[in-house]
Amino acid sequence: MKVIKRFVLVLLVLLLIGAGWLTASGYQRYKEAIAEVPLAEKIEAVKQREDYTPLDQISPDFVNAVVAVEDRRFYTRKGIDVISLGRALLTNLISGEVKEGGSTIPQQLAKNLYFTHKPSLTRKIAEVFFLYDLEAAYSKDEILAFYVNVIYYGDGHYGIAQASHGYFDKEPSELTLAEATLLAGLPQSPSRYQLSSGKDLALHRQQQVLEAMQAVGLIDAAQSQAALEWSSNYLGM
Repeated sequence: MKVIKRFVLVLLVLLLIGAGWLTASGYQRYKEAIAEVPLAEKIEAVKQREDYTPLDQISPDFVNAVVAVEDRRFYTRKGIDVISLGRALLTNLISGEVKEGGSTIPQQLAKNLYFTHKPSLTRKIAEVFFLYDLEAAYSKDEILAFYVNVIYYGDGHYGIAQASHGYFDKEPSELTLAEATLLAGLPQSPSRYQLSSGKDLALHRQQQVLEAMQAVGLIDAAQSQAALEWSSNYLGM
């Protein structure tokens, strides 16, 4: 029993040391990034894009779908999602690699603004520091608008305007529930889900988006089924 207790104690100490080292390394990465290009400059560059689309000019179905599937506590939470991040950090520390994300929308925005998409434990920590900068300077609606305007939707479409026009030849404000939920699922893995080559996977991902919306009471089962049927026909499935 004593041997087991000592083993557990040593393991906890090692985990704490590892967490401390990762935090310091992540903070250093964050400081280097903002020293090169301050956050305000990055955001201003996004807002100056010709196809930048404010949140009030985007279909509410799309906005609701993104929040439901990516970060359902986005509007009610300040700072990090302790539950999701703690679970992800523990999983990643034990495995020694990034196996679980746990990223909130602000963290994903930071990743898209400053970092590559290559998995990294220190990058995950750096994203947390950016999260607090973002939430201190911008409203939730602004952060969400920045996010949907910079993420990649596959097939060469960056931002919701390009995706909406490229896939459906319409303005973001005109997206139906079916179109909105199909697009909202793509950023998780755009190279796999893009509609030119990943139709099966995109449809499965859309089902997950619709289920997330149902879980928070945004739509009912009939609306979900109708959206899936439309998408299946549209994709020629």
